[in-house]
Amino acid sequence: MSSSYFDLIVIIVSYNTCDMLRACLASVYAGRASSDAQVWVVDNASSDGSPDMVRAEFPQTHLLALKRNLGFAGGNNAALRELGFGAASDLRPSLVLFLNPDTEVQEDALVQMANVLRTVEQAGVVGASLVYPEGRFQHSAFRFPTLWQIWFDFFPWPARFLDSSLNGRYPYALYRAGRPFAVDHPLGAAMMTRAEVIRQVGFMDERFFMYAEEIDWCIRAKRSGWDIYCAPKAQIVHHAGGSTRQFRDEMFVALWRSRFRLFDKHYGLVFNQAARLLVRLGLRAEMRRARQSQSQDSLEQRLSAYHQVWELASGKR
Repeated sequence: MSSSYFDLIVIIVSYNTCDMLRACLASVYAGRASSDAQVWVVDNASSDGSPDMVRAEFPQTHLLALKRNLGFAGGNNAALRELGFGAASDLRPSLVLFLNPDTEVQEDALVQMANVLRTVEQAGVVGASLVYPEGRFQHSAFRFPTLWQIWFDFFPWPARFLDSSLNGRYPYALYRAGRPFAVDHPLGAAMMTRAEVIRQVGFMDERFFMYAEEIDWCIRAKRSGWDIYCAPKAQIVHHAGGSTRQFRDEMFVALWRSRFRLFDKHYGLVFNQAARLLVRLGLRAEMRRARQSQSQDSLEQRLSAYHQVWELASGKR
C-alpha cells in the first residue's frame, strides 16, 4: 500500500455472488462517500468468475482472491490484516464498513452511518436501515439472543409477538422517526465501526465460519464500553441470503452450530441447557412438518440437517 490516508475502508466478502457483487460495487462507487472510500473485495475461492469480474469492471477495487473459503469472519480478518490491523502500522482508516455482496447502497447511506460515529461520543458501531429489493421494510437491528427468540424460530406464535421485543425486534416507529437509536447489534450485512474499536476489541472470531460472528463481536464491543446504533436514514437494499440460499440445508446446520458456539461463549449453564432443550423440541416439530410437506427427493436431505442440529443440541459435536 502507499502511504495515502483513506478515511473509510469498505470490505466486501464474497462467495459465488458475481452478479450481486457487481451491483453492490456499482452502488458503492455511485454513492456520496465513494471519493473518500477505499473498497476491498475478499473473494472466498469463488468458482463463478467473481475475481475476474472485479479485475475487469472495477479495477480501482483492491481484490484479495483467497485460495480457500475462510468464511465471513476469516475473510474480513484477512482484509484487516492486509490493512495493517494487528500490526505496528499507521496505515489505517478511521472507519471500516463490513458490507455483504447482496446489498446495494442507496445515495448517502454511508455518509449517514459515518455521521453517527463522528457525532455520537461513545458510538463505536452503527448499522444501516435495510429494505428488501421492492422497498419493503426489513428488520436490520436486533437484541441479543434470548430463549424467547429460539422459541419463535420454531414456533412462530402468537403471531402478534413476532415483531416485538420478545423476538428481538425494535419497533418500526424507531426506524420511521429517522433518528439514530441504540441497539444491541445490527445485522452483519452492513456494519460500520471505528478503527479504534477494532484495535480494542480485536478481530472477528474465526470459529464462527458463518452466522453470529457479528453478534459475538458486538457483545465484545459493548463489554469494552462502546455503544451500538442503527441509523434509519442510511438505507441499503439487502437481497437477504444471497450467498447462503445456495446451500439451504447446510446453512441451517451452520446457523445452529454458530448459535451454540455463541451461547457457550457468552451465556451461562442454565441458559445453554434451556436453549438446547428448546431446540430439540423445535426440531421434533420441524421433522413432523417436513414429513408432511417435503417431497421425497428433498426430505432425506432436510431430515439429515435436522439430525445434525439435534446432535449439536445434545452436545455430541
